[in-house]
Amino acid sequence: MKITERLIGLEKRQQELLEEIMELKMMAYALEEENEKLRLQLCSYTDEDKATIEENVKKIQGQGYDNLEKLYQEGFHICHLHFGEVREGDCIFCMSFLQKL
Repeated sequence: MKITERLIGLEKRQQELLEEIMELKMMAYALEEENEKLRLQLCSYTDEDKATIEENVKKIQGQGYDNLEKLYQEGFHICHLHFGEVREGDCIFCMSFLQKL
């Protein structure tokens, strides 16, 4: 193989690498812009918004606890071992789960 052919091959590979680098730079730029937008959006919540969100979380958690307790009272397991199965008598796993909540 002649030296000029090898040089032409190297030049072609160099061009391909430069094109790939440009594509990656554009992708990185787009990701950085999106990241900045998301950061600004995340920081734009007011204290009132945060309080509302926290209040909603507490409501949802309370409802979940109430639902599990109701299931247990209706005679179903709520422990991870037998979840949803009909229960015969008390289950120490279910009861300990209810106490942790």
